[in-house]
Amino acid sequence: MRTVAIINQKGGCGKTTTSINLAACMARLGQKTLLVDFDPQGHCGVGLAVPEDQIERTILDTLIEPADGKPASVKEIAWQIASDFDLVPSNIKLASFEQLFAGRDGREDRLRNALSGASNHYQWCIIDCPPSVGLLTFNALRACDEVIVPVETGFFSLHGLAKMMETLELMTERCSHQIQIRVLPTLYDTRTKLAREVLSELRNKFHEYLMDSTVNFNTKLKEAASFGQPITEYDPGSRGYKDFVNLARELMGHRPIEAEPQPMEKLSRPAELVQRARQLAQLANYQLGRNTVTLNSATAGGTHGELAAQPSSTHGGRLNFNTDDAIEALDAFASATATVAAVSVAPTVRKSTAQKIEEFYGVKQVGDQTIFAARFTEADEVLLAGDFNNWTPTSTPMLPAGNGQWRMTLPLEPGRYRYRLVVDGQWITDPHNQYVEANEYGELNNVIEVE
Repeated sequence: MRTVAIINQKGGCGKTTTSINLAACMARLGQKTLLVDFDPQGHCGVGLAVPEDQIERTILDTLIEPADGKPASVKEIAWQIASDFDLVPSNIKLASFEQLFAGRDGREDRLRNALSGASNHYQWCIIDCPPSVGLLTFNALRACDEVIVPVETGFFSLHGLAKMMETLELMTERCSHQIQIRVLPTLYDTRTKLAREVLSELRNKFHEYLMDSTVNFNTKLKEAASFGQPITEYDPGSRGYKDFVNLARELMGHRPIEAEPQPMEKLSRPAELVQRARQLAQLANYQLGRNTVTLNSATAGGTHGELAAQPSSTHGGRLNFNTDDAIEALDAFASATATVAAVSVAPTVRKSTAQKIEEFYGVKQVGDQTIFAARFTEADEVLLAGDFNNWTPTSTPMLPAGNGQWRMTLPLEPGRYRYRLVVDGQWITDPHNQYVEANEYGELNNVIEVE
């Protein structure tokens, strides 16, 4: 049985998410897998919908001695989660372990001894460790063959990783057996410059530790946990599932599977289209010798020669463009460069205010009215929910305006409002409003300021 400990003293880096979904993907690949929740918070059980009030015995019962109570074996307390996937649960009682075994001989080998009795029943054991370095973590190091350190691709994670690696190296020396340490980038958002820079820094400074696999930021993983399911059950077609299958395959000795390149008409990275659109815009500017064609990501429409590509969201410099809008922008700029000479001599045609409003998507304040406009060509119903209607979408249905356009005008008092769209029953962030903030569900609300 190969034993992998998921360790990082920093919280919020995805240890439990990694433990649950790695174990589930191992099982999905036909490997008999045991997940050990070695964190007193017991989040593995919560993330797999194990009823807390029905957990009578936990991992602590496999660690104690007869003088402490009635010891149990791993097989006696394991819960079957799925085919080839078992869980040894935990709860707050595990926090007493350090005090209970303080000063006892062999206290650092309690977990290894407990798992040895189950080594013939499983091919893999994944240990979810607490966000601290103590006797529990030392037990996990003594019991495991390799360590995975999940590292969120953010500044604070990178800042503390060097110290974490020093601590692990020191502890592995004290464990008196060889342990392979690997670093796994998690919560990676390729759209943000910071995430890309952190990943580059990880590759430069921790190359010998870094895994080929990367766990991308994916809301499906959070949704799966909220429903008490691993990603293998909740959405096996998601990016999160593919990332963890890649991770499982890498541990099994296979190279991660790269995403297959998609044809141009189905390109999944619309930012590339926008980049090409910008290049075309620069070419048009150069040929005209002045700033005739510009890319305006905040508004659509405007004076003569202005073309726009609408971003689906912008936050802290991050751009994530809607594919259809990006293609439209590319076509528009291609057309502009093809007729650039004609544009330079064409008479100026100014658009009226009414025309500009008709071409606008997003949120716009006109007098004491606030206009919400969106474009969803395949939608049958678009509703608006926010602070202004107590988050009741049925009270403010947006009206179809033809050609996939949807509009709603509301008389809002001055202030700051949050809102979302409900498109055919699915809650989404308005793709035409660049101002967003995170909500308590890990998703994004749009924000507007009414003056």
